[in-house]
Amino acid sequence: MHKNPRDPQLTLRTLLDLTDIPLEEVLFIRHSQGAANLSSLTESTDESILRYTREQAVHARKFPQDPPTYWFVFLAETGGKCRLYAVYENNGEVLAERTADHRYFDLHVSQVFATYQGRLLIKWTKDYINWAKLGRYAQNLAVAEIAPREVKDFPGYDNVVLSYAELQQVVSEDSLYVKWRAALEAVQGIYLITDTVTGKHYVGKADGSERILGRWRTYAADGHGGNVTLRELQVTDADYAQSYQFSLLRVFGPQTPQLEVDQAETHFKRALLSRQFGLNRN
Repeated sequence: MHKNPRDPQLTLRTLLDLTDIPLEEVLFIRHSQGAANLSSLTESTDESILRYTREQAVHARKFPQDPPTYWFVFLAETGGKCRLYAVYENNGEVLAERTADHRYFDLHVSQVFATYQGRLLIKWTKDYINWAKLGRYAQNLAVAEIAPREVKDFPGYDNVVLSYAELQQVVSEDSLYVKWRAALEAVQGIYLITDTVTGKHYVGKADGSERILGRWRTYAADGHGGNVTLRELQVTDADYAQSYQFSLLRVFGPQTPQLEVDQAETHFKRALLSRQFGLNRN
């Protein structure tokens, strides 16, 4: 029987036992304020922390030479506590980027422990110099707190901008985004997928009973939503969808005539030149 995640005697091992991840596939990392390239953790971005995490010294004594698959990254706070920032899945070293001093790893945001992101605080051991710990050495670190969840307000259709990882979380059954799902399920609309690597656009529509939420669920499930061009990009890189950004161009009520939705889609394809220079083929 699973233990209650609010049990005050929890350890990291207890929470890991709720997943299917073997202990030997886990690495815990603690980033402290003042670390190189992270002068202020409160001002750091997702990109800067990922960039800092994936770069490791070639001759590092504290970091394993053959690191495991899942990297649990914590940010230091006061009182010896640190908060879960993200979990990255390690796809191995990118040998082409290696220098005389540094190695670089192919890391991608994982949905493992997503429900605890920003909420889980643990008590790191007093040997702060040991900032990287394999699972077997960190499994008994005590859970200090699991903060309560707060439902995220929907920002309005004009302000929706989501990375692929964020999209997957929004369309899931996570109660954190219940207001988002209600809003996206209520409208038809024209949406934009931007490839943040190339800057190319794909203009799509969600009409009829499918609505925005239903259409975006298909992208969250397979990364291409059935689109031929997006599917081709995944042939050479199965994780290519991680580079996509999703936003809304225009929304319509459920009773809006099909012709009006179609005309809006055509307009945005012309305005954004997504047929000539983007990812639309028709």
